Amino acid sequence: MSNVLIIRLSAFGDVAMLVPVVQSVASQHPRSKFYVLTRPAFTPLFNNLGFNISTIPLDVNGKHRGGRYLSIIPRLIIKLGITHVVDEHDVLRSKLIRWTMKLSGRKVVHIDKGREEKKKMIESKVLQPPLKSTIQRYLDTFEEAGFPAEITFRDFFEFTDNSFSLIKEITPPKNGRWIGVAPFSKHETKNYPLEKVANVIDRLAKETNNTIFLFGGGKKEKELLAQLKDGRSNVILPPKINLTKELHLISHLDVMISMDSANMHLASLVQVPVVSIWGATHPSLGFYGFNQDIENAVQTEPDCRPCSVFGNVPCARGDYLCLTSINEDTIIEKVNKILNKE
Repeated sequence: MSNVLIIRLSAFGDVAMLVPVVQSVASQHPRSKFYVLTRPAFTPLFNNLGFNISTIPLDVNGKHRGGRYLSIIPRLIIKLGITHVVDEHDVLRSKLIRWTMKLSGRKVVHIDKGREEKKKMIESKVLQPPLKSTIQRYLDTFEEAGFPAEITFRDFFEFTDNSFSLIKEITPPKNGRWIGVAPFSKHETKNYPLEKVANVIDRLAKETNNTIFLFGGGKKEKELLAQLKDGRSNVILPPKINLTKELHLISHLDVMISMDSANMHLASLVQVPVVSIWGATHPSLGFYGFNQDIENAVQTEPDCRPCSVFGNVPCARGDYLCLTSINEDTIIEKVNKILNKE
């Protein structure tokens, strides 16, 4: 029996993409135990995936701040008896943990993020063929560690109750078609202009059979979402809820409109089709949603795009052409195509 430590601390979307991989690997290696080391806020993503999957919360902004996270090493070695380390993050924190574990005789592997390939794609703007997906890179790392697997994961709620009663206090009973709108991401270069988002919501809300749910987390985001709601009875801004309840709510949507952000990946975990809007980044870089149809990606192709892997580089033009040139009609058409198919 092996005890496998899996490290992935951030970002939210990248952690969400790890879920199908961990569940698939663990189910195909039932005699081994898998421990996911991640931030406390992300642990609900893994808590109900399988009998041989556990989480280890690493509070890098609290008690494990600075070098104090290395204090977990004795627990990993002595109490849990870790035999393998699968570093799916490959940043300074994870490197220090895996190097320490390697010195103590554990087998250690780490992800190949394809940094040079991605840099070359950004520079050349040659987008075909697409680069290896992040999910495949995760799988490759497990195979290198001695745990080969195929993706068998389908839906997060295959493994736990998804009764509507769990969200009845935050939403009315489902009637008609439910549409999610998640207009924010971490970086401005990935955000569709808010006035265009408002136009999309206006047009969708005119259909009385549609109910639109707005998703966003921070205080500023909630303020902007309140403006988008603007008194419309069929536009709902849910109260602050935990990650598990948010997944429950998302799972009852018929379609999600999202940026290249964590919400695309959360919807993917519960088999909800996503109309994803792409600006500075590009699906060919390997971060497209799990099992999502590439036909539902909305994007234009100015010659400066993509300009970064993660969207963290300021717009060189200053006008966000990749986003402002996306017509609201295109988004509405893709949403309606999915709704009519459903």
